[in-house]
Amino acid sequence: MPFLTALVVFVGLLCTLDLVLTLGVIKRLREHTELLTAPPPTPAIPVGGSVADFAATTVDGEPLSGAMFAQDTLVAFFSPGCGPCEEKLPAFVSYARSADGAGSPEDRPVAVVVGDRDAAAGFVSRLSPVARVVVEDPGGPMGLAFKAEMFPTLLKVAPDDGGSLVVTDNQVRLERRPARESAATRPHPAA
Repeated sequence: MPFLTALVVFVGLLCTLDLVLTLGVIKRLREHTELLTAPPPTPAIPVGGSVADFAATTVDGEPLSGAMFAQDTLVAFFSPGCGPCEEKLPAFVSYARSADGAGSPEDRPVAVVVGDRDAAAGFVSRLSPVARVVVEDPGGPMGLAFKAEMFPTLLKVAPDDGGSLVVTDNQVRLERRPARESAATRPHPAA
């Protein structure tokens, strides 16, 4: 009889442990479901929001400031060691290349690589042919001005009527060709 009582207690404890573990798994699954269904984070500056003044220097030694943006310009923030940045980089290069030659060198996209200069070298070599590239430490002038706290961050900016630099798009889709390039290369219908 004591053996049977011990067996029943053991099975009861085993079932209780199983129940606790199952409830823990269910809780974790709910947390993961919430994370997966949450909308992606948006950049800190909304469309129409102003970009703070900044002054930076490109890797080619050219000065760069908000006053130098004359038209709608793509500004991207990347960070070495960032998986999503590595994934987005080829699309950015392709997008920037399709806009290359459409205007003056000042009209080229801007790429900001945030991190150690040695670690940024791979990004710089791929970005330099198609964009104005700035390398800065975390908390650098461009990162602060654009409130870039996540990577990659892609924004389109342009001067407003008062000359202030404002965000015109904070959900840039790189699959689309730049408007000035696609209109120029689009075949004309026969009349």
